[in-house]
Amino acid sequence: MTTRLLWALGAYALLLLLATFTLEGGLRLATCIFLGGLALRTLIAYKAGW
Repeated sequence: MTTRLLWALGAYALLLLLATFTLEGGLRLATCIFLGGLALRTLIAYKAGW
């Protein structure tokens, strides 16, 4: 794994952690799903060689 990928995944994890402690209810769930999708998209792009 490259350093850029690790930094990106770390940033997603930090945002997820902040969202978990600051948001409530449906907005928290929507944010978690959104950030998970971004992380998955980042991994797919990495594996594809973009």
